[in-house]
Amino acid sequence: MTSRYQSSTAEASIEVDVAAGCRLSSLEIRGRQILVTGASRPIDWGLYPMAPYAGRVRNGRFAFAGSTHRLRATDGDHAIHGTVLDRPWTPEGDGSFVIRLGEFWPFPGYARQRIRLGSGQLDLQLEVHAEGTAMPASCGWHPWLRRQVAGARAELDFRPGFMLRRDEHGIATRDRVAPSDGPWDDCFGGVERPPSIRWPGFAALTIESTCRYWTVFNERDHALCVEPQTAPPDDVNNDPFIVEPGRPLIARMTMRWELE
Repeated sequence: MTSRYQSSTAEASIEVDVAAGCRLSSLEIRGRQILVTGASRPIDWGLYPMAPYAGRVRNGRFAFAGSTHRLRATDGDHAIHGTVLDRPWTPEGDGSFVIRLGEFWPFPGYARQRIRLGSGQLDLQLEVHAEGTAMPASCGWHPWLRRQVAGARAELDFRPGFMLRRDEHGIATRDRVAPSDGPWDDCFGGVERPPSIRWPGFAALTIESTCRYWTVFNERDHALCVEPQTAPPDDVNNDPFIVEPGRPLIARMTMRWELE
């Protein structure tokens, strides 16, 4: 089975590590790498899909349809970022990949990701499908973008309408508050316009998405993360989207760049 997928245009190239969660392990623009390309933990590098949940699930536990379910704890006592980011996917051809949701998710189903590199942009689509029974789900993407590219330090332009207050465990509640000045490890909504990251003198990258929520993590000096999500963290314990057979959850993200 193919473990790498590559695509290129005149100004950009991508490499997808199919075996490591179907993540973009490289995104180069004019020969400059803009992603963090490695780390000791799988959640700390590349650009990877999050499914069938995005962000943390409190204590790795949730109730649905009268039953309580436990997830594998992957962030202290909590579960984080889904079940597909560190497992091999199966190529379907033409930039499409699929994976079962796996033994650590209590419902039968699968995810599909479609990846297209075009002129000045990268298009991603993520689907979460249920089989046989309904289930709660959310999804999104987690890009690790380098702070320093081509000798320039990243500048983030992000204009949310509200921030979700975090509790004592660092998990987003559903209480809307005014955005703080940061640094952030927070979930936001009501975004005025697509977030952008600019490396002065090199390029500006805009991230567009059908997702309504964004988590921004900029507490580390070497990278920042701007993550579109269909729902806030711990959504399975609140008011989740219900995926049914034949009614998948579908999210889209487009990264566009302009050279300077």
